[in-house]
Amino acid sequence: MKAELKDIVSKSILTPGVGQLDDFTHSLNPYAGCTFACSYCYVRQLPISLYRDEEWGTWVDIKTNAADLLRQELSKARRKGPVTIFMASSTDPYQPLEHETKLTRSLLEVMLELPPDFLHVQTRSPLVKRDIDLLKQFGDHARVSMTIETDKEDIRKAFAPKAPPIPARMQALREIKEAGITTQASLSPLLPCSKEFPQKLRPIADRVTIDDFWMGDGSGGKRTGRLGISDIYKRTGMEKWYNPSAYKVVLKMMQEQIGDEVEVMLSKDGFTPIPEKREAGIGENLTFF
Repeated sequence: MKAELKDIVSKSILTPGVGQLDDFTHSLNPYAGCTFACSYCYVRQLPISLYRDEEWGTWVDIKTNAADLLRQELSKARRKGPVTIFMASSTDPYQPLEHETKLTRSLLEVMLELPPDFLHVQTRSPLVKRDIDLLKQFGDHARVSMTIETDKEDIRKAFAPKAPPIPARMQALREIKEAGITTQASLSPLLPCSKEFPQKLRPIADRVTIDDFWMGDGSGGKRTGRLGISDIYKRTGMEKWYNPSAYKVVLKMMQEQIGDEVEVMLSKDGFTPIPEKREAGIGENLTFF
């Protein structure tokens, strides 16, 4: 099914950081809606999705005036104090239509004119490497975070069949890191993975951040529960992974195997502009492999 695309004129573009993003001053979403249509996306349970007649993943609103708005709002925000931006919180800034619109690229260009103190780019799309030339110019004031929720393609296909393949995401993150840009692999939400996952991430990520449905959906897992995600775990024979303790196994594995070279973070701490390392509780005698 072809997605319904609509050009809109937005009233604002910078949203104050709240909830899980309250360590950022603002979030920035070039689009409303996302054609990757991941089954577990918490946005499915937010008003932006619930109040639409169309199913999540079948529509995208393109904020055609986003660059002009950002220039105005960013200028005002910078006069009030430090500005830290999370792009994007409720859409993917590099979903397929970005190939044609180049809307996200135009926002990066504006931010280079009026630099924020820190920019976090969150995506699951290899298209982000198109903008390496711009991202490099932010220096240490930008981070590219690639969602890599599993290293198993069969699991990715079961949960997010329209999202880009995992190998393509990993290759893109590798190229971004080789370009000298700070990289993060976001295991968010953490899905069943292999024992080899840490070694695959070692050469491509400066930081690994682990998050799950219970920590990261903003409702202690209730939103995810309403989406029926547990049924996918059952169909794939991975029921034991669907519990609030599963992350502890992967966290321990990451820390033990690559923690000496790669910063390993947990949930909200791993998405802050300037994160602090905190001791994380590690479960004992847990195994899911």
